[in-house]
Amino acid sequence: MLLVCGSVSIPETELRWRFSRASGPGGQGVNTTDSRVELIFDVAASAAFTPAQRARIVERLGGRLIDGVFTVVAAEHRSQLRNREVARVRLAAILRQALLPDPPTRRPTHPSRAARERRLADKRRRGAVKRFRGPPGECGGHP
Repeated sequence: MLLVCGSVSIPETELRWRFSRASGPGGQGVNTTDSRVELIFDVAASAAFTPAQRARIVERLGGRLIDGVFTVVAAEHRSQLRNREVARVRLAAILRQALLPDPPTRRPTHPSRAARERRLADKRRRGAVKRFRGPPGECGGHP
């Protein structure tokens, strides 16, 4: 079982694995071992989620799904076993993120009158400082 969050876990039977040769470091074994891992999970056909959860995942991960199937690739490590663990953790994290509720909508606000006046006073103060940096007599600089 792959634990996604507190009450949601995916049975191993719903996960498919595919292995291939990875590029990168590995010495003599790089051309002979299948250390690259693809974890394939069919979100659309999964029984691990409620229909509402499935719809939320499909909506949020829509750009990364191909016919309702989500694929995670891991090839960072030289060991297939470590890459398998990375893929499992990555899938759980992505699904956990997709299941989070929407953030509360922002209510638009306006700056207060005091905040506007402080901002304008600061602008006047900065302008005066810059004006006095110039040579005397130009653009309102000191006499």
